[in-house]
Amino acid sequence: MSDQKIYAFICTRSKQLTDITQRYLQYLALSSVEVKLIVGQSSIFGGYLKAFKKTNPNPDDIIILSHDDIQIRLPLPSLKEVLTKNIKNDTGFVGPAGTTYLGNDSIWWNQARWGQGYHRGEVFHVTKETQQLDKTVYGKNGQVVVLDGLFLAAKAKVLEDVGLEKPKYLEGEWDFYDIHYTYSAHQKGYINKTIPLSIIHHSRGELAGRDSWHRNRELFIKKNEKEFPIVC
Repeated sequence: MSDQKIYAFICTRSKQLTDITQRYLQYLALSSVEVKLIVGQSSIFGGYLKAFKKTNPNPDDIIILSHDDIQIRLPLPSLKEVLTKNIKNDTGFVGPAGTTYLGNDSIWWNQARWGQGYHRGEVFHVTKETQQLDKTVYGKNGQVVVLDGLFLAAKAKVLEDVGLEKPKYLEGEWDFYDIHYTYSAHQKGYINKTIPLSIIHHSRGELAGRDSWHRNRELFIKKNEKEFPIVC
């Protein structure tokens, strides 16, 4: 629809933005995306919820939830076209990478499943030593159970239905939000999928090594253990 808007909610630790973040914000502005920068929040769940309430989007507006350390390699103004083309009425979340099989370890990028062809999408990373681009291909694009949280997009009505607030069963404020959000959408009958976004992520998921990530993963597993394996 012609009056459909696209918003981006981006959590960042400081008002002193890195060069990568500044370039990302410029790209979004040139792509007709209205940015809501979330600075200094104590929770990613709370930050996204606060931005959503302040924005008060229309149900069919598209909301991007993303990290602040990414670059989108699509030529201008392709981002809007790619999102509106791929986000339909039955769509849950879209993003660059995810899996069709979530096992009882709840690690979406599980290496064994990757080798068996269950994963979807691709992401570029920058090798720190050489500053060269390293393309990680997980698999062909298509429907998935869950998506990685470096970049997620969905209609506002989906976010309203799924709920952005931190669920009571999780303890950590910054971890496993992506698995919780996207699996919740899958449970409600929405179709999550990877789409051709061509994103560079200036991180390789080092935060997955922290205690709060492992604790939230354990709690997610405990809550959903009767459902594993979750396959689409």
